[in-house]
Amino acid sequence: PPAMSRRVVRQSKFRHVFGQPVKADQMYEDIRVSKVTWDSSFCAVNPKFLAIIVESGGGGAFMVLPLAKTGRVDKNHPLVTGHTAPVLDIDWCPHNDNVIASASEDTTVMVWQVPDYVPVRNITEPVVTLEGHSKRVGIISWHPTARNVLLSAGCDNLVILWNVGTGEMLLALEDMHTDLIYNVGWNRNGSLLVTTCKDKKVRVIDPRKQQIVAEKAKPHDGARPIRAIFMADGKIFTTGFSKMSERQLGLWDL
Repeated sequence: PPAMSRRVVRQSKFRHVFGQPVKADQMYEDIRVSKVTWDSSFCAVNPKFLAIIVESGGGGAFMVLPLAKTGRVDKNHPLVTGHTAPVLDIDWCPHNDNVIASASEDTTVMVWQVPDYVPVRNITEPVVTLEGHSKRVGIISWHPTARNVLLSAGCDNLVILWNVGTGEMLLALEDMHTDLIYNVGWNRNGSLLVTTCKDKKVRVIDPRKQQIVAEKAKPHDGARPIRAIFMADGKIFTTGFSKMSERQLGLWDL
């Protein structure tokens, strides 16, 4: 019928919608983001601050910017510098917007107190330094519900839980990963961990029992790194690649 022929173009709400870049005064400019080849997001944000891992000669550093203070970043803006090698991951504490942890190639994890005002000089003294890994530490993640509990995972294939208040190791999950750990995530209440590993396995770990409670081999066949997170309902969402290097997403009930 002739009525059909008018609708050649597919109707779409978004056909004439175009994104607007924000104005210059609403973005941050002139930040020298770290060039370390490591699979991390290099930034972390909370309701008060944006933190970004930056280039730093010799040691490792990250920059903390108040969310309200957008625009061009002064090249002498103070940094958080204490690590002796590049910073690989940063994570804001979920219970205190002025506390951030950093993990580094120097094998340590440091926890920092960041003031609400912009300090005049670099912050060089961490609140606590956590030492227990024998190789570089690429992953850190605060426990979502328990205060002062921080997880770190290193290239020594080790996952360590720390009591940040005392600086002591709560437990080390050894002999669970046969190769490099790609990522670690907590479930909603922090009773379980999910990890992905170079050995192509996704593991669900109960840290209290120090046991692997579920495992999935090869959720994606490709050789490139797999990542996994817990969904709110306890299912696990993964990203990876097929044998032909096509991107894949997976949802698993382990």
